[in-house]
Amino acid sequence: MHPTLTTRQHSAAKFFLLALFIIAIDQLSKYLVHTYMQLGSAGEIPIFGQWAKLTYTLNPGMAFGAELPAPYGKLVLTGFRMLAVGGLIYYIIRLCRQRVAAGYIACMALILGGAVGNLIDSIFYGIIYNNAPVGSPTRWFYGQVIDMIFVPLYVGYFPKYWPLIGGSYSNGFPIFNIADSSIFIGVALILLNQSRFFNESQPTAAPNEPQPLVAADAEKLA
Repeated sequence: MHPTLTTRQHSAAKFFLLALFIIAIDQLSKYLVHTYMQLGSAGEIPIFGQWAKLTYTLNPGMAFGAELPAPYGKLVLTGFRMLAVGGLIYYIIRLCRQRVAAGYIACMALILGGAVGNLIDSIFYGIIYNNAPVGSPTRWFYGQVIDMIFVPLYVGYFPKYWPLIGGSYSNGFPIFNIADSSIFIGVALILLNQSRFFNESQPTAAPNEPQPLVAADAEKLA
C-alpha cells in the first residue's frame, strides 16, 4: 500500500514548523514544571479533581516510564533517538516530494516533534538541570526526561488471575509529557485514518506526470 498522492507537491517547511511548535510547547512546559513545581507527589496540582493531575517526575528511560538497563542503556536509547529523528526528517522531505496526503505528513511531524522534545531532555538536561542519575558515566546524554501529566486510571492491586501483571500494584497510568502525547496522537491518527491516508488502488498522477501506457495506446504505437 502507498500513501494517497495529491496533485501538488507540499512544502516541507510548514510540517517542520508544526514539529517546531510541538518542541517549543513541550520544552516550555518542562521548564515551568522544573521551575515552579516540587518534585514528587508532594507538589501535585489537581487538574480535573482526582482524574488528572500535574506531577513533577523524572524519567531516566523511555516514554511512559519504561526503562533500559544501566549504565549504557540510556546511551543506546539516546543514540537510537538521534537516528530516528534523522530518519523522520528525511522521510518527511521525501513524502512532500512524492505529494503524499498532507494529513499523513502532519502526523509524521507530530511524531518528529515529540521525538525531538524527549531527545533534548536526554542530551542536555543532565547539564541544564543537573538531573542525570547518580552514577552516570557523564552528565551529557544521560539527562532524565521531565514528565508531568498523571492520569490515575486505576490505583490498587490487579487480580491474581490476570496474566503477567496479576497481583502487582498499580498507582495509576504512567506519567507522561507533551512530547509523549504528540507521538501517541500522531500514531493514533495514522491508525484511525488509514482509509484516507492509504489505499490499494493506483494513485492519481499529477497533471504534468506521464500517464501509464495502456494496451490500446500500445497498439496505436506499434
